[in-house]
Order: sequence, then C-alpha cells, then structure tokens
Amino acid sequence: MAEALTLARRGLYSTHPNPRVGAVVVRDGQIVGRGAHLRAGDAHAEVFALAQAGERARGATLYVTLEPCCHHGRTPPCTDAILTAGVASVVIAIADPNPRVRGGGIALLQQQGLQVELGCLAEEATALNIGFVRRMRSGRPWIRLKQAQSLDGCVALASGESQWLTGSAARADVQRERAAASAIVVGVGTVLADNPRLAPRVDFPLCRFPHKIILDSHLRTPADAALFDTPGEIWIFHGQDADPERRIRLIQRGAHLQGLPMGPKGVGLDLAALWTALAQRECNEVLVEAGPELATSLLRGGWVDEWLLYLAPKILGEGAQPAARLGPYAQLDAVPSWRLWRAETIAGDVKLQLLSAEGQSCLQESFKP
Repeated sequence: MAEALTLARRGLYSTHPNPRVGAVVVRDGQIVGRGAHLRAGDAHAEVFALAQAGERARGATLYVTLEPCCHHGRTPPCTDAILTAGVASVVIAIADPNPRVRGGGIALLQQQGLQVELGCLAEEATALNIGFVRRMRSGRPWIRLKQAQSLDGCVALASGESQWLTGSAARADVQRERAAASAIVVGVGTVLADNPRLAPRVDFPLCRFPHKIILDSHLRTPADAALFDTPGEIWIFHGQDADPERRIRLIQRGAHLQGLPMGPKGVGLDLAALWTALAQRECNEVLVEAGPELATSLLRGGWVDEWLLYLAPKILGEGAQPAARLGPYAQLDAVPSWRLWRAETIAGDVKLQLLSAEGQSCLQESFKP
C-alpha cells in the first residue's frame, strides 16, 4: 500500500478534480503491476496496474488507495476491470466518499466472491485526497490558509513591507503548494498591494494551473493586473451592486465574474456562498493567500481546515501588522486550539501545517461505508 501511495502522488499536480489514486498488483509476494491515475478522463490506477500485470493478475491481490469505482463516469467502472482480470482479493486504503460509490464498489466485489480488506494506511490515503474527501462529505473544499509570519506572529512591517519575509527555498515550496491546489484565493487588497501573478512557477511535466479567485466586493481589480497575463482561469467574486462598466472591462480581459451576497453586517463577501460556488466548480483544495483582514474573517468564521505557516526567524517588532486580529479572549480555555500536523525546516525557515478541530475531524474520519 505504501508503494501504491507513492504512485498516487504522481498525480499530485494533475488529477484535479479527480482524486489521486495508485494501485499495485501482487502475485506470490512480488509486485507484477503498477498504476497511477494522472488526469481526469484518463484510465484509473487499477486499469493501468491490471494491464501491466496481464495474466499474472489472475488469483493475485490488488492494493489500491481508494475504493474502486462502480459507475460510469469519464471512464468505465474499475470493478468491471477487476472482475475481468480474475483478481482474488482487494486491499483498499479508504472507501470512496463520492455518493455515487461510497461502499458500492466494495459491496459489488464482495458479492462476486472477492475478499476485500479496508483501512490499510487509511490516514495517509485520506491526507493525500483531503480536499476530495472534504468536498464529497461536506459540499465545500478543504480550505488551507497560507501565511508567512515572523516569530512574533506578524506578516508585515508597520509600513506594509513584507517582501521577502522568508527565504528563496520557502518561496519555492509555496509554488509547489500552489500547483497542488485546485484554486488560489486572494483578496483584492493583495492584488492592489502586491500585484501577484498567482500562477505557480513550476516546471513539472504533469501540471495543471489552478483557478485564480479574487474576492473583490466593489470590483477594484485593475484590468492590467499581472494575474491576467498568467495561465489559469480567473474568477472574480463581487458584491451584487458592482459597477457595470467595471464588469465589462474585466470580462473583456477574460475574467469570469459572479456576484455574491455580502457577509455579516455588510462587511466582505458571504464566505459560505463562496465555498459552495467553488465546490460546484469541483474545487477540492483551496489555497487562501491572505493578508490580516481576510485571515481574520476566515479564522473568526471557523472556515480554516489547515493553517499553512512559513515561519521566518525574525522579529518585526512594535507596530508590525499581525497575521490576524482575533479575540480578546476572557479565558485561556476559550482560545481555539490547533494540532501540529507536520513540521519541517526549509533552509532557514520552518514550515508548519496546523489543523483546526474541524480539519482534524475530517482527516480522522474512517469513511467506511
């Protein structure tokens, strides 16, 4: 199963909106077939692995990171290929959370006399497809808040200067995180202040470009912004009273525009409506590159599943801009708690991945049918 997960990671940047899946066929203790799903519309991992195994698949064991599909989607059901190949048993990491499958593939294989085992390396398999799992189970994407911070929890000097807080190695890692996301979300304030390109600067043979999502209540996005000159669809979400002339200019630049209701007390956009809209566009993992204002809205609203922090060994000092403005809290036990999920050193900086209580629940759920 560990080998199957390694194969699944080949699709980390390319399978959107499908899950990343790997499969191996084992006969007499030897791997005789390997496969990975790489693009939506291409054959699934099981089909590749069984084809490579050929006749050696008869009586063998298939290891697969996600329950085989049992319905016609972009490709035929994988359960058909498994039964045709004559596999004797199937070991599955996690059940497919897609309502069109969700235990149906397992039940069909068992009805045909195959031995099925579920749960091998389940947490690792769930983590690899956490956005797909979140969308299928909750109707919204996995929301990953990305920030670069100093040791005193600040993202910029009092003047607003923030480039570059972290080193070049950490910034290169951010490009990989961008490439793995279905969509990158920024507020219009970031567009106006930093004029970001929002397209990952990577050179992978298999890489799709994420959607670029701008939250812009009053359509202040400049028509000559750098993000218009990089690959990836552009979606600008705005308030219902957006200026028609600004709409026309941005549409002429290739942007897709959608109005959303305003948030509580008329401040910002309705984030619940935003996540629903992105899920409808089959976005699995959303990387939010937020300044203090947007980060505050996300954290106060309880929307963040994962907080991705690049921690620089610097003190920005008095007057520096905090990562978010939260509290005040009357008691320590009222302060939200985060689980340290992963930590690594990247040159002189530290990358931390923290899970909220909601994120922990999503990761730890077994997803058995």
